Amino acid sequence: MSITRFLCLNAVILTATTLAFAQSTWSPELQVKTRVVASPRISPDGKRVVYTVSDAVMTADKSEFVTQVWLASSDGKDNYQITFADKSSTNPKWSPDGNWIAFTSNRKDNKNNLYVLRVGGGEAEQMTDLKSSISEFEWSPDGRSIAYAMADAKSDDEDKNDKGRNDYRWVDENVKMARLYVIPVAKDSAGKREARRLTSDNRHVNGFDWSEDGTKIVFSHVKSPVIDVWPSSDIGVIDVASAKVTSFAATDAAEGAPVFSPDGKWVAMFVSELPVRWAQSNRLAVFPAGGGTPKIMPMSFDGQPGIIGWSPDGTKLMFSEAKGTGTGIYEVNVAAATIKEIKYSNAVINSISMSKDGTSYAFVIQSSEKPPEVAIIRNGEETLTQISRVNTELTKMPFGKTEVIKWKSTDGREIEGLLTYPVGYVAGTKVPFILNIHGGPAGVFQQSYIGGRGS
Repeated sequence: MSITRFLCLNAVILTATTLAFAQSTWSPELQVKTRVVASPRISPDGKRVVYTVSDAVMTADKSEFVTQVWLASSDGKDNYQITFADKSSTNPKWSPDGNWIAFTSNRKDNKNNLYVLRVGGGEAEQMTDLKSSISEFEWSPDGRSIAYAMADAKSDDEDKNDKGRNDYRWVDENVKMARLYVIPVAKDSAGKREARRLTSDNRHVNGFDWSEDGTKIVFSHVKSPVIDVWPSSDIGVIDVASAKVTSFAATDAAEGAPVFSPDGKWVAMFVSELPVRWAQSNRLAVFPAGGGTPKIMPMSFDGQPGIIGWSPDGTKLMFSEAKGTGTGIYEVNVAAATIKEIKYSNAVINSISMSKDGTSYAFVIQSSEKPPEVAIIRNGEETLTQISRVNTELTKMPFGKTEVIKWKSTDGREIEGLLTYPVGYVAGTKVPFILNIHGGPAGVFQQSYIGGRGS
């Protein structure tokens, strides 16, 4: 195993001495054992951060990645694991009062069910017992309900065929639609929780958000889960009490990732350019919640804005996207329709969440030489606070320097690449050269950790 296994994005240079060194200090097992952090979220009071850590479990009878939930103080000093099942626990989210953490886990029948765990301690309680798996969920603003999306369960015949290994499939036929449900957090007088389905027609739910008063849910949907129907993505609004669905944004463009403003008067989303095609650019748009003409925001740097959330006063939208080989965080002034860059990093930043008061951001950060960890940065500060330290030992591993190189293409545009040198490289020395050109065609190589999974 050489360092070529960790293709450093656009270009890798190797020497024979590096090859030997890598074999004696690095291995495929170490690459697999890079711990992956994800889903950081700041508590409502801003004092704690919950996130997940994925580990490779390799024993005589088990070989899989298992994810567990961790909890830390926002200064990074206190840090500990809070779930311990043999199966994975993922996607933790704080209750609005900060007393509970909900998460999904496949610890029963390998189906992703919903669990809640009191922050002060105790065992996690299973809220659902489903024949299919939950793909996404959100607490209601008052903390009394949780909405979740779940694909239709397999039929009895399908289950029987699967167990009998008669499990062939016709591609794009008999697809399973994801529906939206809502379940109360508190049990009824009989000690049960009865979930209620909110969507019943042929809408495959992709993402959703509650209104602040808890009476409505805005959601994005496509005609089916078949991959090439994404241009049909539209937005609907559900009245939670009656389950009545109203078409909200259904245009020739593809709309997605809807988010209610804090006062419930606006809905932000991305809207694709026309005609819809791959690869397309998206703009942010803000629609009046009661219907009407949207405000279309300017095109962002990369045309692929990922909405982080609204500012607490509802005047600004925060989003992130790739910028060159790094990551930018931006602020949109909705009234003025202007975009301002508020943070930029040469590193790769993802899974960004914003604190309730809008003063802090938690995220996963990694660079070519530094493995992924959870960190926080606060408005007005230039230095981030590292929260997790799950890959500390990997920072001791020697890696060659990675630098950004630039050149002019045939049409005059500036192109960027990433060049990684072998460990101990001496300038002027001739070494073998490997060129790795990304696909896409709209992909981009960024400065992600070259020693991790999938690198």
